[in-house]
Amino acid sequence: MTLAPLLDASLAIRIHAFAALAALALGAVQLAAPKGTLPHRGLGWLWAALMATVALSSFWIHEMRWFGPFGPIHLLSLYVVWALPRALFRAHRHDVARHAAGMQGLFLGGLVLAGLFTLWPGRIMHQVLFGN
Repeated sequence: MTLAPLLDASLAIRIHAFAALAALALGAVQLAAPKGTLPHRGLGWLWAALMATVALSSFWIHEMRWFGPFGPIHLLSLYVVWALPRALFRAHRHDVARHAAGMQGLFLGGLVLAGLFTLWPGRIMHQVLFGN
């Protein structure tokens, strides 16, 4: 394992990857920790900011071009940009069940599933974990 491929990547990729890794770790903590507490709310806002950073930074990454400068992963970023404010609004409205479902979906789809695709041979995170 070496961080060299990631550290040699563009600024957008570094921001994207480090925000995603932080969101993955914090999201796991949030899912396991008690809900509705002050720490849950504070860390939840931090997690939301990380998720927004992950989604928005992806629009400056053009490694896989399928539709002009964008690839299929950008559809997931659009989903995050749409779903994240909805899930936050549901927490504000005390719609706990829909807030929880939205956040779990963002975690599983926006981080875990998308993260698995970064391990595809030829991608930077594959190089980080497994070498060339």
